Amino acid sequence: MPVLQVNNLRKGFGNTDVLKGVSFSLEKGQVLAIIGSSGSGKTTLLRCLNFLETPDEGEIWVDGKQLLASRDEEAIRQNRLHFGLVFQNFNLFPQYTVLENVTLAPTLLKKGDPAAIREKALKLLDKVGLSQKVDAYPHQLSGGQQQRVAIARALALNPEVLCFDEPTSALDPELTGEVLRVIRGLKNNDNTMIVVTHEMEFAKSVADVVIYMADGVIEEMGAPEQVFDHPRSEKTRAFLGAQDNY
Repeated sequence: MPVLQVNNLRKGFGNTDVLKGVSFSLEKGQVLAIIGSSGSGKTTLLRCLNFLETPDEGEIWVDGKQLLASRDEEAIRQNRLHFGLVFQNFNLFPQYTVLENVTLAPTLLKKGDPAAIREKALKLLDKVGLSQKVDAYPHQLSGGQQQRVAIARALALNPEVLCFDEPTSALDPELTGEVLRVIRGLKNNDNTMIVVTHEMEFAKSVADVVIYMADGVIEEMGAPEQVFDHPRSEKTRAFLGAQDNY
């Protein structure tokens, strides 16, 4: 049984249809890379999966449970816990230290006693290479370090699916490399992940499945070698050709 099954997801804003019937599934431990031009629906898809937006139609199943069956506020809060989301611009709380940023949500949600929550947070920060920065504040960190804190924070609630929305778009090339190394390491730990990215080589080397989105639909989906080396769609070929010439 897939850990995540998405069926016919649709979302519009006013008269604009942004998602026009998106369907895919992910097995536990798989990494899905989503590529496509701006405005293709990639971020809206992630926001719907994380219940930051409410889909107009469709189904989201996690471990055999239909998450859109109930849409009251408490159900939505619970549904969000199935997913962790790492944003483009980190979204850390500036008034809290690195450790406090990672422990805040588990503490508020009473996901264990304070000592256990702290111990887990310290292990996660060590995993992302920031054990020396636990008492620092976000403004004292580089962009890459802030993004690594955001990754640790997302992992702190044990989400079934970890989502990344262009995690390196705000970083320079050197800092991009350190964040991508962390994501690559998470794959080796059997985490199920969805990565919206413009880093084509990263997608090609890390993803088990690649989706190319265009105009609110999945234009192409397959293994990296199929999508990148033998694309079936003319739109996919045009997009990848433009990336090569960029």
